[in-house]
Amino acid sequence: MVKFEDLMSPMTFNLIMSMGAGVLLGWLLKGKYGRQVMLQDQQAAETAASGDNVSVMGETGEYKLVLVVRTDLKMGKGKVAAQCSHAAVSCYKQAARRQPDMLKEWENYGQPKVVVKAPDEEVLIELALKARSLGLTTAVIQDAGRTQIAPGSRTVLGVGPGPASLVDEVTGELKLY
Repeated sequence: MVKFEDLMSPMTFNLIMSMGAGVLLGWLLKGKYGRQVMLQDQQAAETAASGDNVSVMGETGEYKLVLVVRTDLKMGKGKVAAQCSHAAVSCYKQAARRQPDMLKEWENYGQPKVVVKAPDEEVLIELALKARSLGLTTAVIQDAGRTQIAPGSRTVLGVGPGPASLVDEVTGELKLY
C-alpha cells in the first residue's frame, strides 16, 4: 500500500500550498479591486469612442519627478541608485504633506521619473533654487560619507513631482543619465 507521505515530498507540498495561497489571494483582490479596474476600462473605452485623447499611465507626461545626479563625484551605479532613491522618497513625502492633490495626479499618470546629469555641486544648487522659486518640491541629498564619497557631499537633487512643464523649466536642458 502506498502512503501519502511517499507521494508528497515537502517541496511538492510547499509548491501546492503556495499555488493555493496565490489563487486565494488573487480571488480576494479581484473581489476588492476588480470592479474598480472594470469601471476604469469602461471609462477608457467610452472616452476612446467619443474621440477624445486617451492617456495610458505615464504616456502623456503631465506630471513627473526628475532626479539630477552629480557626475563629478564619480559614484558607482549602486551608490547613484541609493542616492536617487533617497531623493525620490524625500520628494514623495514632502508632496504628500504639501500637495496631496498634485501627488495623486502624478500617481495616476504612472509616477514618471527621469534621471539626468549635472556637472557639479554649483549647478545642482542653482537648479534647486530655481525649482523652489517656481514652487516645485525639491530634495537635495547629502551623503553620510560611509562608503564612496566625503561626508556631507550633495549627491542628487529631486525636483517634483510636479507639472512637467514647470519641471522642464528647471531640468529640461540637462542630458539623460
